[in-house]
Amino acid sequence: MKLHYQESGEGTPLIIIHGLFGSADNWRSMAKYFSRFYRVISVDLRNHGRSPHSDEQNFTIMADDIHELCEDLQLEHVHILGHSLGGKVAMMFAAMYPQLVSKLIVVDISPRQYFSAHTPLMDAMMALNLSQFTRRTEVDDALAESIPDKAVRQFLLMNLVSEQETFQWRINLPALKANYPELMAAISEDETFSMPSLFIYGELSDYVTEQDRQQISRQFSEAKFSGIEKAGHWVQAERPQQFKKVVEEFLQND
Repeated sequence: MKLHYQESGEGTPLIIIHGLFGSADNWRSMAKYFSRFYRVISVDLRNHGRSPHSDEQNFTIMADDIHELCEDLQLEHVHILGHSLGGKVAMMFAAMYPQLVSKLIVVDISPRQYFSAHTPLMDAMMALNLSQFTRRTEVDDALAESIPDKAVRQFLLMNLVSEQETFQWRINLPALKANYPELMAAISEDETFSMPSLFIYGELSDYVTEQDRQQISRQFSEAKFSGIEKAGHWVQAERPQQFKKVVEEFLQND
């Protein structure tokens, strides 16, 4: 699949992969910062952003999508950074194409299986008859009963687009829900990784536990960890300066 991507800067390629319900747009400010040093390529995963929709979605397929992009752009060695779902895609890509990966950065996710937390969000979004609404604030109000967290709603509403005077969800919600078990699956514990790897996690997040870090150390022989104080799951948005510093130091350290 030909993924949509945004590109800026020059130098060693740095591929950035967003999380579930996200897009390359969420990483625009980070991409701009890192483009001072690297050729930054921010992708939209299939069924997200401006990339094509598909009924099929799992980590192998998504890693192959990234590989196809590397071939199209003639990239021989890349740094790859992924957040949450994107972090698992990055790990799978590193497992399948280790010869292409110089350094791996995984943000607030581990290789293990996770369990359903997002189905209610998808159900709430799919339950809306978007043709009834003329303003984004109306959609926000309609979601508020099912999704009381305003920050979560604002994040989801970044996927709301207006086409021919009618609101639509840009993400492919039916496919994401149908494939959701695949998106929660583990990256096989039989996989081992030898490239330099950095696992960043929010100290207020429960996505990467002490037990997870022990498993990561077993699978990733060169794994380093960085816990970001006062940060939850969206580390890069909640503590951007600390995030930039940790990533920059890791990429620049030989």
